[in-house]
Amino acid sequence: MTPDQKVRERMRKIAALYEGAITTGEREAAASALARLREQLHQMEAAPQTETPIEFQIALHDPWARRLFLALCRRYGLRPFRYKRQRRTTVIVRAPRSFIDKTLWPEYLDLRSALEDYLKEATDRIIREEVFRDAEDAPERA
Repeated sequence: MTPDQKVRERMRKIAALYEGAITTGEREAAASALARLREQLHQMEAAPQTETPIEFQIALHDPWARRLFLALCRRYGLRPFRYKRQRRTTVIVRAPRSFIDKTLWPEYLDLRSALEDYLKEATDRIIREEVFRDAEDAPERA
């Protein structure tokens, strides 16, 4: 299995975990679980008496992390945006706090960790193979 396939599989497993699918046989159920999550989110937004959506603002300076967060928001039917004159690193999304705290943010952190591991491995491998075999960090001196 290539590193690309490994990270894709890890991301699928993380997504499946948050969607309620733990085994391969539950992949069909994962699609309906995702639909239920979207419906639950829509109901939370439509019923302000239960929980009012908040504006969640985050600054993501890493372009890969920002793209991942935007994609994850869109996956759940959220519409991330930024106000005029805000930096490109700023992302705002409106959602109920419980959804952000229990679903969106934990899943983002897990997926970001998997993506960072993959990017580090790929970078180290390319440097070792194409530039120089020693891709370690510089040692400290007293």
